[in-house]
Amino acid sequence: MERYVCIHGHFYQPPRENPWLETIAPQHSAHPYHDWNERIAAECYTPNTASRILDGDGRIIHIVNNYSRISFNFGPTLLAWLEKHVPATYHAIIEADRQSRMLFAGHGSAIAQAYNHIIMPLANRRDKRTQVIWGIRDFERRFGRTPEGMWLPETAVDIETLETLAECGIRFTILSPYQARAVRKIGATTWQDVSGGRIDTTMPYLQHLPSSRTIVIFFYNGHISRAVAFEGLLYNGDNFAHRLIGGFHDRMGPQLVHIATDGETYGHHHPRGDMALAYALHYIERERLARLTNYSAFLALHPPTHEVQIAERTSWSCFHGIERWRSDCGCSTGGREGWKQTWRAPLRAALDWLRDTLAARFETAAERLLLDPWTARDDYIRVVLDRSPESVNAFLAEHATRELNTEERIEVLHLLEIQRQAMLMYTSCGWFFAELSGIETVQVLQYAARAIQLARALDGDDLEPEFLRRLAEAPSNIPQFVNGRGVYEQLVLPHVVDLRQVAAHYAATSLFNIQTDPQRVYCYTVEQRRHRVMEAGHAKLALGVARVTSTITLESAELRYGVLHLGDQNLIGAVRAEDGAESYADLLHTISPAFERADLAEVVQTLTRHFGRLDYSLKSVFYDEQRAIVRAILAPALEETAAAYQRLYDRHTPLISFLTNQGIPLPPEVATAAEYAMSMAIYRALTADPPDFERARSLIDSAHRAGVSLAREPLIGELRRSIEQVTARLLTDPESSALLDRLLNLARLVRALPFAIDLWRAQNDVFAIRATHYAELAARARAGDQRARIWTERFATAATLLGISMSGYGR
Repeated sequence: MERYVCIHGHFYQPPRENPWLETIAPQHSAHPYHDWNERIAAECYTPNTASRILDGDGRIIHIVNNYSRISFNFGPTLLAWLEKHVPATYHAIIEADRQSRMLFAGHGSAIAQAYNHIIMPLANRRDKRTQVIWGIRDFERRFGRTPEGMWLPETAVDIETLETLAECGIRFTILSPYQARAVRKIGATTWQDVSGGRIDTTMPYLQHLPSSRTIVIFFYNGHISRAVAFEGLLYNGDNFAHRLIGGFHDRMGPQLVHIATDGETYGHHHPRGDMALAYALHYIERERLARLTNYSAFLALHPPTHEVQIAERTSWSCFHGIERWRSDCGCSTGGREGWKQTWRAPLRAALDWLRDTLAARFETAAERLLLDPWTARDDYIRVVLDRSPESVNAFLAEHATRELNTEERIEVLHLLEIQRQAMLMYTSCGWFFAELSGIETVQVLQYAARAIQLARALDGDDLEPEFLRRLAEAPSNIPQFVNGRGVYEQLVLPHVVDLRQVAAHYAATSLFNIQTDPQRVYCYTVEQRRHRVMEAGHAKLALGVARVTSTITLESAELRYGVLHLGDQNLIGAVRAEDGAESYADLLHTISPAFERADLAEVVQTLTRHFGRLDYSLKSVFYDEQRAIVRAILAPALEETAAAYQRLYDRHTPLISFLTNQGIPLPPEVATAAEYAMSMAIYRALTADPPDFERARSLIDSAHRAGVSLAREPLIGELRRSIEQVTARLLTDPESSALLDRLLNLARLVRALPFAIDLWRAQNDVFAIRATHYAELAARARAGDQRARIWTERFATAATLLGISMSGYGR
């Protein structure tokens, strides 16, 4: 069979990390998730590692890792986030590439991506090279092999970009059919015009380059890709499969029908899109309609017979080439009527000025410290991937002109980190949407602010005033901001962090016992020299001295702090250098008596005299810990409220039963009390040792009869945790009758609840047990083993309740 199908998913999220903390702040628009990375991982990246294929009754008959059967790329910054925050998903993605090498004759399905999704034709050659090298090196570190292909952000392309890919050993890339200008058979003399998307997408093409190098280009099927992304083709897996097969021509010879879309199409943009993908691939293989492949495997069997001339400075998401990222071309997403994007050009001009100014300073400052500053920048990715002292030492040993002292090491890391930020500030999403003050554009401005801050720390020269003057030429569509300067001042500057704020954050959180690691604040280490917490009534006071060090640049400072919590949200504090002008012991001696006698006015005056100004408040605490502090402050009040609900319910339980039996609706206040009391009773039954499943079910039935809504979050969380704990233990001890009984009870309880519970992980475990143990035990049961018979019956019941098909299995 010479008919092949390849589906490519471009999995990417813009970097969302705060540049000063290297972590993502809570994003309220992603609720109930912490941030958009977490939400999209739950909706797309994780489901695709174990996607379901269902039978006609909606029960699971297969679970497959979609990544192993498609072509895919992941943005390096997204993979870094997944590795840290969703490691099981990350490792499943890496494993899928290994599996694909077994499926596709040694050719892995993963391809690399230019590092942080900049529009390559708008970058200078030096940045193009670093982006490609960083993308390759990141890929090699994660997948353990050299990439054969590379995804270009927004498929934006020019010849210089292709030259850079080829020079770095990349064999192929993927473009839109509208990015081909002309083709001809290799060896022919006449070019055929294929502009307007008229290229035959079922074959690869060779692009000759001015250097005499070549690179292969696959032009994806635009019609089917568009139907998948925007026309609802994923609503039905059968239709998806038939549409793919309909892409073949009548001609003889090998043909490749392939599509490319954002990977988030399969689950985030289209709920359960991962299942449509899994089913379509399963259907194509089952019916032998075509062979699944990836680009590398197809290329190994069928090298290009034709060559192509690309349409330069084009992309897949702008009708005007690459104007979307530098002008008001009319392409935009998410705007209101009348909004314009005239801000795009001055924003890029301001960033270009900043980049070039920083580059010149980098060359001048680094030439005495680094053998070749730009080669060192290309290799800096190894430090980005591993910031351990050993990694930094090895990097400096290779690139420094000599052995550097501590100050020089810090200077080198500052210089290279400025360059990293100067590339991150070109992430394409900053120009994609309709408004200058959108979160994507604010993000790139934060990278610019971090680069400016680092540069200022090196030589004292401040680039910010001139940068702001240039930003003022970028008009905002929102009167509040006026222009880019207003956006920067209102949405960027408030988030700038320095070592003093880290110390203030550390001191404030020490008052509330919420520190998960007392020696770490995000990408900073804190060495506590002295620390004391005092309490007087509702007031708390933290005083101390600590050395705060950036793990990114190694910049460090010894700082003295004082933070006073007066109750509720009222928190004030200050930080100063530990300069010996007035000792910490003197401060402690002066302030302690006033605090012990609860003379808070004197405490505030003492702090003010000692520190000068009390610059820090609860607003200065970083977002996640702000939330934790607010929860800690509210905890006593919430406990009082809960106790009042419980008393109201206990006092009037007979009346509530009477009203329920008479069909009389409960008053709202009583209904709220009943919701809390009954939900907590169910929770206590579930967490008892052993769990009291009968009582839990009885309470659920009572709540249903009374029309009482149950508190979803605690019950969903506890049931999910319990069932996942049991299935994980069953994986290692599948014949345990006690564990199986507990699973069956939990499964019955889940079905009795009036709301759905995410059983994804538990289903994976039960499906694995079905695959590895059920058939053997079923055979033993048929041979007369009574214990095996009971086990298979109970397991089949539990699996069915959890949505897994047992029809005909094990017979």
